[in-house]
Amino acid sequence: MLGAFANAFRTPDLRRKLLFVLGVVVIFRLGSQIPSPGVHVDNVQTCLNRIEDQGLYTLINLFSGGALLQLSIFALGIMPYITASIILQLLVVVIPRLELLKKEGQSGQAKITQYTRYLTLALAVLQATGIVALARSRQLLQDCDQPLLHDENSTATFLVMVITMTAGTAVIMWLGELITDRGIGNGMSILIFCQVVATFPASLWAVRQSQGWGTFAIVMAIGLALVAAVIFIEQAQRRIPVQYARRMVGRKMFGGSSTYIPLKVNQAGIIPVIFASSLLYLPAMAAQFNATSDSAWVRWINEHFVQGDHPLYMAVYFSLIIFFTYFYVSITFNPKEIADNMKKYGGFIPGIRAGKPTEDYLSYVLSRITLPGALYLGLISLVPLIAFALIGANQNFPFGGTSILIMVGVALDTVKQIESQLQQRNYEGFLR
Repeated sequence: MLGAFANAFRTPDLRRKLLFVLGVVVIFRLGSQIPSPGVHVDNVQTCLNRIEDQGLYTLINLFSGGALLQLSIFALGIMPYITASIILQLLVVVIPRLELLKKEGQSGQAKITQYTRYLTLALAVLQATGIVALARSRQLLQDCDQPLLHDENSTATFLVMVITMTAGTAVIMWLGELITDRGIGNGMSILIFCQVVATFPASLWAVRQSQGWGTFAIVMAIGLALVAAVIFIEQAQRRIPVQYARRMVGRKMFGGSSTYIPLKVNQAGIIPVIFASSLLYLPAMAAQFNATSDSAWVRWINEHFVQGDHPLYMAVYFSLIIFFTYFYVSITFNPKEIADNMKKYGGFIPGIRAGKPTEDYLSYVLSRITLPGALYLGLISLVPLIAFALIGANQNFPFGGTSILIMVGVALDTVKQIESQLQQRNYEGFLR
């Protein structure tokens, strides 16, 4: 990995791209530290230093690099865009018009991207309104009785903060697209990577301060082992061989080549973890909005679904990840479509007849390979919850499953793109 970056910096064109990405990241992190207009910065910092965990907002705060609870101009981070992208991916399967757009190629994908932008801004308005409303009512930070805004009753301050956070989300989308167009790698993924990595030093140092050097060393060893395991499984794939028959078109012979269909063990990526986490926030959020009530259901939810260290919470979380893994793989990988395309272009799997038998075989292999992928996601995601229960670490445990999956996945993808561009330039130099 380090060798790829060193070789990239020796190439003028790639060096410019990498420096451009670093410049955008600096601007991005700077915006995450600038408070929104009307925020009482001293009170916010006082309350942040006093609380031990971040309750319901752990995932959103992770994707914002800690900017959410600081009420900065980039407080929403990349989360509205992620949510909008997931919703559009699901709607493509449900709405025929969107499915047709997807099949139109680049022009259709550009239209879907435009819809994603619009939906991102709509979700940003909703999320910003909810966060500012919670800040006004002093419910955003747990056990904080100090005003987080200079004027909590001002409608003008409320609207300015909502508009500022929404505009911040639009700027983040723009920055991500700039990286994709003029830099290296997927812009949105790199911004998520930066936000996740930004919380690591503080989280690691918090473990050292609260648990001592012994626990800190154990956490680091477990973290390195987890990173190695994630790299191994993220790279793992089942390659299904495909043979294309030779056919005559005019006076030319086509086909006769061999290739393969790569089926990753973790075909769903991190999406099932986000789905499961978001769904489990709903009952806890409902209980928080009824915190003044002494109802039995509020007490039950607070005991079982708020802290995350209860066995029932872990079991439900693990089960939801398994379910959403199978669900997401089923809507993103269509064995029938792949079998039809193979038959159309004269491709076949050795030993399997084209058409329905190929579809059944792909479905069988996919179901077999999805099970270890789902178990892997569930076990990795339980790491911070088990750590919270055993060593008393906070919910922002540094080597959490979500953060490791994001860091390793984005890093591997970026390094692959750098290496592919280096190889392309080497080939061009050899041909010249």
